[in-house]
Amino acid sequence: MLKTTTRPGFWCECWTQRLGTGRPPTMLGSVDAHSAVEANNWVATILRTISPALDTATSQEAWTRLQDDRIDTRRALLRREPWTVSITHVSTRITWTVRPALFLSLAHRQGAELPACANDFKPHTTVSSPR
Repeated sequence: MLKTTTRPGFWCECWTQRLGTGRPPTMLGSVDAHSAVEANNWVATILRTISPALDTATSQEAWTRLQDDRIDTRRALLRREPWTVSITHVSTRITWTVRPALFLSLAHRQGAELPACANDFKPHTTVSSPR
């Protein structure tokens, strides 16, 4: 019998939306973080990375969030509260969301019998090109 275990962590997403188009936001990426510190660092790293490409006011806003709001962010995450931050550059809004999550461990396949179709998979063979 399998033992079901969960591990607490955070689900982090980055969304962008082109303002004024009426189109919904698009998810650019997501990551699972094992701790509040890891989730906070994920957002901080991205903000630091993109801040040089932002206009002056938005770059300053990003750095304010990185420095002044970081303690409040970490406290919220340690209380396992969802957290969101957005910045707007020209006509694009970038939003990061961090939500507490419980991650279910995957069962290992050691000693388990695979379904018959698993043996039907044949990798593609590489054909060398003529010289």
